[in-house]
Amino acid sequence: MTSPSWLNGSMTALVTPFQDGAVDDAAFVRLVERQIAGRTRAIVVAGTTGEAASLTDDEHIGVIARAVEVADGRAAIIGGVGANVTRDAVNLARMCEEVGADGVMATTGYYNKPNREGLLTHYRVLGNATALPIILYNVPSRTVTDLDEDLVAELVKLPNAAALKDASGDLARMARHRLSAPEDFVFLSGEDITAVGFNAMGGQGCISVTANVAPEQCAAMQEACAAGDWVKAREMQDKLVPLHDALFADSSPGPTKYALSKLGLIEEELRLPMMPAGEKARALVDEALAGLNLA
Repeated sequence: MTSPSWLNGSMTALVTPFQDGAVDDAAFVRLVERQIAGRTRAIVVAGTTGEAASLTDDEHIGVIARAVEVADGRAAIIGGVGANVTRDAVNLARMCEEVGADGVMATTGYYNKPNREGLLTHYRVLGNATALPIILYNVPSRTVTDLDEDLVAELVKLPNAAALKDASGDLARMARHRLSAPEDFVFLSGEDITAVGFNAMGGQGCISVTANVAPEQCAAMQEACAAGDWVKAREMQDKLVPLHDALFADSSPGPTKYALSKLGLIEEELRLPMMPAGEKARALVDEALAGLNLA
C-alpha cells in the first residue's frame, strides 16, 4: 500500500496515565494536547510504553478511542494491537478501525516465541482482518522473537504493511532492509538514542519514548533530519542524549512517568508488576530535565 503522509517524523509512544488504579482521563487529554502542540506527527496509544499488557480490553480500546476524539484529525492516532495470540490482535485491530484510528502497530506477539512461519502467518491474518495501515513492530528485547532481514523482505509484500518500527538497535539492518522493500515503504526507529543515525541510513522517523517528555525538541530534531541538516540534527541529538539515557535507566515507562510527574502532567503511577523508577534513575531524570530547561 502507499504509505500515509503522516507516517514520518516525530511520533510518540504515549504513556497511559493512571490515578487510584484507573486510567486518568484528564491527564490523558493533557498529554495528547501537549503532543499536538509539540508538532508530533502521530501518537501511538496502548503500545509497550502505554503499558498495554496491563490494560483491560475496555481500557485498551477506550484510550485509543479517546485519543481519536481529542486529536480530531490534528495528529494521526495509531492503536497498539500487541497480543500474545493472533486472535486478540485481530479483535483489537477491528476495534481500532471501528473507533477511527488511522493505523495500527503490531508486535510479533510475546512469550509464545513463534517460529518464522508463525510470524509470517500472524501478520498475514492480521492484514486480512483490517484495512488500516499496519506498522510492523520488531522489539526483540520484549518479545523474544526477531523480524530479521529475510523475514522483513517477505512482510513488506503484505498489502497493508506500511512501515516497520525497528527497536533492535542494529543500524546495519536499515541498509539491508531498504534493498528488499518497496520505495514507499517506511522505516521508523524504535530507539531514541540511534534515531539520527537511523534516519541517515534511510529511515523516515522515530516512534519515540523521549517525545513523551520533550515533544518539541524531538520534532525539531526529526525536522532537521528531513531537511538534510545533519549537523543541526546531531547537535539536537547531543542535547537529548542525557534524557534518552535517563528514561531507560530503569524499566520503562517508570522513568518517563516520573519525568512527566515532575512536569505536573500526570501522577507517577504504574500497574504491578511495574514499579516507579528507582533513585538512580530519578536523579538522572532530574539532571536531564534541568539540562533541557524543562524543570
